[in-house]
Order: sequence, then C-alpha cells, then structure tokens
Amino acid sequence: MKIEILGPGCPKCKKLFENALEAIKDLNTDAEVSKVDDIQKIMNAGVMMTPAFAVDGEVKSAGKVLGVDDIKNILTK
Repeated sequence: MKIEILGPGCPKCKKLFENALEAIKDLNTDAEVSKVDDIQKIMNAGVMMTPAFAVDGEVKSAGKVLGVDDIKNILTK
C-alpha cells in the first residue's frame, strides 16, 4: 500500500503526515508513506485544496486534516 500526503509542506500537511504514520503504526500494516510537495504533481492528481490524502494513487480526502481514526477507517475499508 502506498500512501501519499499531497501539499506544499504547511503545518496542516505535516500534521496529516504524522497522523498517517500513527494510523499505520496502530494498524500494524505495511505501508509506504510519502510527501508530495510538487505543485504540478498535486494539480495532476486533481487536488485543488491541500492537504490531500491519497492511497495507491486515489485521492481519498482533500482540504482537511484527517484524524488518526479517520485514516484508520479509510485504510481498513
């Protein structure tokens, strides 16, 4: 599983990244988490508001900081 946090590196983006890492740890799942801060790549993903959360290339959320429980719900569906 590949998780991407899309955003320019603002505090909200950093918090979403931290929450994603915590959710993965809690779920004890094998996932790669990366940050995408290239504006062109973010726009190519169809994201107009950051931060955004994507799983395996599919944007699951944009424009808000998901909590740890929200991320766990997305990853277990």
